[in-house]
Amino acid sequence: MASRVSLSLFPVVLCLVSLALTGIYAQESESKEFVLTLDHSNFSDTVSKHDFIVVEFYAPWCGHCKKLAPEYEKAASILSSNDPPLVLAKVDASEEVNRGLASEYGVQGFPTIKILRNGGKTVEEYKGPREADGIVAYVKKLSGPASVEVKTVEDASSFTSEKKIVIVGVFPKFSGEEFENFTAVAEKLRSDYEFGHTMDAKLLPRGESSVTGPIIRLLKPFDELFVDFKDFHTDAVEKFIEDSSSPMVTEYSNDPSNHPFVVKFFNNPNAKAMLFLNFSEVADAFRPKYHEVAEKYRSEGISFLLGDLETSKGAFQYFGLKEDQVPVIIIQTNDGKKYVKTYLKPEHIEDWMKEFKDGKLRPFIKSEPIPEQNNEPVKVVVADSLQDVFFKSGKNVLLEFYAPWCGHCKQLAPILDEVAVSYENDPDVMIAKIDATANDIPSDFEVQGYPTIYFKSKSGDLLTYDEDRTKESIVAFIEKNRDKTDKQADEQTSKAADTPSDKQDSAKDEL
Repeated sequence: MASRVSLSLFPVVLCLVSLALTGIYAQESESKEFVLTLDHSNFSDTVSKHDFIVVEFYAPWCGHCKKLAPEYEKAASILSSNDPPLVLAKVDASEEVNRGLASEYGVQGFPTIKILRNGGKTVEEYKGPREADGIVAYVKKLSGPASVEVKTVEDASSFTSEKKIVIVGVFPKFSGEEFENFTAVAEKLRSDYEFGHTMDAKLLPRGESSVTGPIIRLLKPFDELFVDFKDFHTDAVEKFIEDSSSPMVTEYSNDPSNHPFVVKFFNNPNAKAMLFLNFSEVADAFRPKYHEVAEKYRSEGISFLLGDLETSKGAFQYFGLKEDQVPVIIIQTNDGKKYVKTYLKPEHIEDWMKEFKDGKLRPFIKSEPIPEQNNEPVKVVVADSLQDVFFKSGKNVLLEFYAPWCGHCKQLAPILDEVAVSYENDPDVMIAKIDATANDIPSDFEVQGYPTIYFKSKSGDLLTYDEDRTKESIVAFIEKNRDKTDKQADEQTSKAADTPSDKQDSAKDEL
């Protein structure tokens, strides 16, 4: 009887043991970190052992890094089961001992993610998603071959898309200089484009199907839909891809498939022509003429964008325009100058572009209205009054560039008021401010944060103010750098003559 009871309990015992072990393994899995932690001591040795590794440079206090962390860890756990396993790693770049690594890899913000290949000999930017499933798909794609072979119609269907750029090399054989150059370019540009190669052009959805190559066919979702190219020098191939992968006119709308082309438009070095209008009302009337002008001028270093009013409201705020001024065309050049034509009609486009190319247009300057009353101690300056109030006033002027939402600017405001009040009876000194978010700032000034403060002496010397933001420090700076009248200079000399030398030395020590 005892024997039968023992045997009958055996499956139950196995089940309980199995459950216990499963719980232990689950706890171990939950506690295990799949993201590899690196630092200056083990970075080089670890990277050198991997043909492919992804490294995040992060800072513990960074909000974007905190948001990425669980997604990055989840992706790492999934990729650890890949065949072969793919490794995600991280480096705390805020630690002093790791600053050298951050500098070596060009880390200028957090998080920065790099893909390292061939033991770290090749480094490229991670340009993929920031959520787990997207990270997994992107890393798997980049860990595979730079160019995939297209063998069947099914391969071509899954590889090509109506929504993205695809570059396919057609070759009689997968060897030789042309094929090697093609794969070298694919390796270099793989994070930006899809590459494939085939021996049978009949598999491709567009273009002449009887070609045997070698030839490069770029498939795209706009304009002529495909372009063929036969020069296999690597520089020529890269230029061909770059030139052919941008639309004649980039469309800026709510369609997410357009967004990569919009990003590329704003990142390219050309002058930028941007036509904004209401797509639902007048787009069809403008498209033919705008495309015609784009085709004529794109070879002259100008890129063209057509933006929907609904999507482009941020641009209107940036350029200081109003929605009721559409249709409007804007050209922004590399030196920051802007040219604007509001209430545009289709027949205006070509003549206006010609005037721009001929240098007959005056640059547009975003400016708040010049205030009718400017009686406060701190004078208000706008773009349209900057020359007269700051550069041509004949005064020593301290000018603050501020943003209305900036907390540091709000703290500084009452201090500047006190400084201005202390100079109310001095006709040679002016304290002023300009809203840098509502007015264009000329290239004379470098404003990369708020508040930024400049000082100009009567004689025209331009200085930045980087000292303490106290009334005493600001006044001392003004007095040190201002141009004084003869009377003020005589008074200062007389005062110095009456001051004992030991006190003068003490004052110099304090300065």
